Amino acid sequence: MKVAIGERARVFLEGKLPAGVEPVWYDGSKGAVAAAGEVEAGWLDIINPATMAEALEVGRGLKWVFTVQAGVSAQPLATFKERGIVLTNGAGLNSIPVAEYAIMGMFALAKNLPAVLKIQEGRVWPRDAPGVGELFESKALIVGYGAIGKHIGTRLEGLGVEVVGVRRRPSSDPAILGPDQWRARLGEFDWVILAAPATQETDKLIGAAELAAMKPSAFIINIARGAVIDQPVLLQAINDKVIAGAFLDVVEPEPAPPEDPVWSTPGVIMTSHLSGRAQTRLAERGAIFFLENLKRYVAGEPLQNVVDLDLGY
Repeated sequence: MKVAIGERARVFLEGKLPAGVEPVWYDGSKGAVAAAGEVEAGWLDIINPATMAEALEVGRGLKWVFTVQAGVSAQPLATFKERGIVLTNGAGLNSIPVAEYAIMGMFALAKNLPAVLKIQEGRVWPRDAPGVGELFESKALIVGYGAIGKHIGTRLEGLGVEVVGVRRRPSSDPAILGPDQWRARLGEFDWVILAAPATQETDKLIGAAELAAMKPSAFIINIARGAVIDQPVLLQAINDKVIAGAFLDVVEPEPAPPEDPVWSTPGVIMTSHLSGRAQTRLAERGAIFFLENLKRYVAGEPLQNVVDLDLGY
């Protein structure tokens, strides 16, 4: 059985593949498309939707595709479903660095890091700190309490933050809310952290009504997808002091055009979707996970992280 694998994973996988698996090593998107035509399964990290659609068209023998990406909203899911191709994602592989980025964003907002850096740039010695907020004994709502959300929650609890999570399915745990419960409680939280997948259900999940229900002193942290927030409404709400500010690792669209006010709105820290890239171990973690799933595939066992092509995650 031939399996497509990117060159960057060769160092972690060469000589470790299951018996009977012949690797087709490729480099770059064009190489991935070409390799797709030769294989039954493959690790195809193709970000461009049109190129991914081309790979599926070329790969008429494909039965299983693995991607290290957690979000699959840009994938041609309808084609996967139509062709009966199983898609597994890398949900959880980026959890630690993305969670660390979210915590960084919270500290940056609480301590007004942009103002602190301007003080250094101006070489002045201020009497007062520009940011005096503390995470300790604050309260955070994490919308999307999956792998990343849980990593954020664990770290926040260690900092003395009270954490409440939101999951798609309600729970008897009072610290877990269902999709119909969290909006009524928005006014309780100092932090609203978005870690939910981008789906039809989560599109513009945060809009004018949700922002108006939050504390004026509250902040939003978005490490999910830009489409989860009505971005123009959010920026206006920050300008109008409806909420205190936001840390946005993701925006809509990406990349943000130079004239987009998301770059310059006071109270907004925007980090150009760097959270998942602020690490050195994704290829290694991805290779370990891919190899485990490949062994399952060869043995005819259930795969891990199978994407629900209807739900989109």
